[in-house]
Amino acid sequence: MNSNDFVPLTGGCTCGQVRYEVTRSPLFVHGCHCTWCQRETGSAFAINAMIERSEVKLIQEEPQLIDMPSASGRGQKVARCSACLVALWGHYGGMGEWLAFIKVGTLDEPNLLPPDVHIYTESKQHWVSLTDGKPVFEQYYDAKELWPAETMTRFQALKKLKQQHG
Repeated sequence: MNSNDFVPLTGGCTCGQVRYEVTRSPLFVHGCHCTWCQRETGSAFAINAMIERSEVKLIQEEPQLIDMPSASGRGQKVARCSACLVALWGHYGGMGEWLAFIKVGTLDEPNLLPPDVHIYTESKQHWVSLTDGKPVFEQYYDAKELWPAETMTRFQALKKLKQQHG
């Protein structure tokens, strides 16, 4: 999705207690087929839109951040509604809470953010056909080869902010 054409997107949990707005186009959207995502979602894969956390505005109610294990061993924090416990976004790896991975299925119009890439397909369900023409990787990918220049610039700016502010 071109950031010039981006219209803010809204989303929320099942019970409606937590509502949020994504105010900028995502950096990149992952279709993750790892067994961790399969287990956490109870589905065949997860669709996660990477975005600066500052671009996720709460409309109502603050979600609770739950510490959870991750495949990397570094853990993750998952933002969940305190009432219905739906996972809305996660914070993974070295970027911590500066970078959010929006659970695209929690958007009011999830079809607007299809995956830019399919990752960890070595463990995808055999009946899932990846015919959308997006790049497919058995594991992760090299961001320098795949991310558009704008995404790389925004990510570098986010890393700089994290270094300056912890």
